[in-house]
Amino acid sequence: MKYAIVESGGKQYKAVEGQSIVVDRLDVGAGEKVVLSDVLLTVDDGAVKVGQPFVKNAKVSATVVGEEKGPKIIVFKYRPKKHYRVKTGHRQLYTRIQIDSIEG
Repeated sequence: MKYAIVESGGKQYKAVEGQSIVVDRLDVGAGEKVVLSDVLLTVDDGAVKVGQPFVKNAKVSATVVGEEKGPKIIVFKYRPKKHYRVKTGHRQLYTRIQIDSIEG
């Protein structure tokens, strides 16, 4: 099994060829190609390459499937006896990408 640990948006993800992952929102449209060059580790049938901090000449190419929204987060601020109540919500935007190939 060939996989890599990549960094995108300050977070690390396990990218496996042929599977899709959900990363923080990327500013690209659906169907476009994306290259993730911040590869921290690659594994190819037991051959492990660990970067310091990144693996040289390694990249992960992927295709953008589309955008998704995360679950709704409710933020409720409350101060007792002061009649202070503020309710807000937030939904994070994510991008689903299909991993095409892992090189390096």
